[in-house]
Amino acid sequence: MSLHHADSGELLHLDPAPAPLSEFSSIALIKTEQLEVIRMTMPTGKKMPEHQVPGAVTLQCLAGSIELSAHGRAIQLGANDLVYLAGGAPHALLALENSTALLTILLHPA
Repeated sequence: MSLHHADSGELLHLDPAPAPLSEFSSIALIKTEQLEVIRMTMPTGKKMPEHQVPGAVTLQCLAGSIELSAHGRAIQLGANDLVYLAGGAPHALLALENSTALLTILLHPA
């Protein structure tokens, strides 16, 4: 069975703090040739090791607290904080508490 991705004009409700939050999950909400939008839930202490993607990325913390390591420094994102990373920028994540985030990725940069 394939995962449903939102259609153009379809309303999505993003619950910022699903309960219970006991494991990592990553669900692609929207996927086109150019764009992917992913909802991630990360329990406290969950790490995403350093990696990079070719396209530009935004990460918005919807709930909780996430540490983003990129460009030689670590920044803490709390609820409603948003950060942009250029394509190819190495980055890592650490959930400082149970967290939910919205990740957008430009899939085919020019």
